[in-house]
Amino acid sequence: MKHVVSFALCALLFACFACAIPAGAVVLEVTVKGTVSDISAADNTLTIANPSQYGCDYGSGTSAPVCSWTPLNTTTLSGTVPDKAAFSVFKTGDSVVAVSLGGTGGTWISLAKLYGSGTYADYATDEIGDIGSLPVSLIGDYTVTADTVPDCSACTGTTCTASASNVTIKSGKTAAAAKTLSPGQSLFFNGRNDASSVNVTFVKGEALSSTCPGKAGMVGGVQPVSDYLVHVVPPLSVTATAHETGAAVTAETSAPAVAASSAPVSAAPVSAAPVSAAPVSAAPATTQKSGLPFAALTVTGLGAVVLLAGRNRGN
Repeated sequence: MKHVVSFALCALLFACFACAIPAGAVVLEVTVKGTVSDISAADNTLTIANPSQYGCDYGSGTSAPVCSWTPLNTTTLSGTVPDKAAFSVFKTGDSVVAVSLGGTGGTWISLAKLYGSGTYADYATDEIGDIGSLPVSLIGDYTVTADTVPDCSACTGTTCTASASNVTIKSGKTAAAAKTLSPGQSLFFNGRNDASSVNVTFVKGEALSSTCPGKAGMVGGVQPVSDYLVHVVPPLSVTATAHETGAAVTAETSAPAVAASSAPVSAAPVSAAPVSAAPVSAAPATTQKSGLPFAALTVTGLGAVVLLAGRNRGN
């Protein structure tokens, strides 16, 4: 009888903790970084050589997590791309960050093309797929955030088809442009006097069903995954070695002036013509986001507690 009561208490505690976890955020996201070794439009795949996996040590949970890249014991990882735009953005030799769900490779839900050299080597010029899952910063001190809106008539479990996405482009800490985008629409910003620009296209997406009437508190499903295309033309201050020629590219920038424009344009990257300016620039701070969701780790840990409790009672 005591065994039954103890197991029931453990199960109840597990259920209570699960209810405190955000709906849907329960599937492990695996983030890797490496070099593009092959990209095949025929197979719809992108292959990464010499991959390292991103992970965070949360310690006791009382301080900021310590995040790092650890080399994997494999020479290559391959996965299907989240959007066919990847075939025009990436080429062999590019530095890339990729995220998959549930395991390493197989299906990439997001990709980031890194600048690849110099001070800005680990900053992204392009992001494709579920941009919120990428633990990298955009080049030029830009940030793109997106919040999808559910179509409550098209839901399955914890996710719904997204009817729109609220997209914001930040320049530094300032919101420079914002717009609610329907699938296929874009938001463009080039209001700084440094020849830089940002173009964001919302291709399609999913949203949590928990905000819909009668669906609050649902847990245990896959987190929503969306498809965006982000392209940044770097500021003139950024110095790099061109992949094609090996020639150094150097320029200067001026302090930003806030301005914005938006229009439903195509998903193709947008370029900006260079302009002359006075040098005033600062490198963007790197933000880190765990490729190992805390909710997934919490569920795993609680499951282990339940199993150990049952075993100890049995002994």
